[in-house]
Amino acid sequence: MSESDSEDGVGTITAVDGSHAKVLAALHATSFPPEECWSANVIALQLGAPGAFGLADSRGGMILCRSTGDEGEVLTLAVDPMRRREGIGTDLMNAAMTHAAGSGVARMFLEVSVENTTAIGLYRRMGFETVGGRRRYYADGTDALVMRADLHPG
Repeated sequence: MSESDSEDGVGTITAVDGSHAKVLAALHATSFPPEECWSANVIALQLGAPGAFGLADSRGGMILCRSTGDEGEVLTLAVDPMRRREGIGTDLMNAAMTHAAGSGVARMFLEVSVENTTAIGLYRRMGFETVGGRRRYYADGTDALVMRADLHPG
C-alpha cells in the first residue's frame, strides 16, 4: 500500500491483509456513512477469514472479497471521495474478479443500496445483473439489490 502512483496516473494495486486494517478502516470511513463504517477490527477479522482477500489501489481505494467453492462475494468497495470517477473502482473490481476467477470462482455476488446509482452503474458495466433484493438491509433502512456476475477464467 505504500507504492506511489505511476507517472501515467494509473494506480498500483496490491494485496492487503490484516496488518493494513487501520489504513483500510480510515479509507472506509471516508466512503460510507458513520453507521456503515467498518472498524479496523472488523476489517482484520474479514481478511483473516478462510477464502478472504483484499486489494488496495495506491490512488485511494480498497476492495474486500471472499469465496467459498465456486462462489465469491464482494464484501465492500471503498474509494476516496476526492478520487472518485478516476477509474479506481473499475480497476479494483477488475483485479478482484480476475483474482477470484483464477481461484476457481465462477460467480461473484454483491449487495448495493438501491439509492447508490453510481455504484449500480459501475457494477452493471462490470457484467453484474440484479438477481434479488434485501428489504431494509442497511442501517438507515434502505433496501439493497443483490447482483451477480458470471466470471470466466483467463
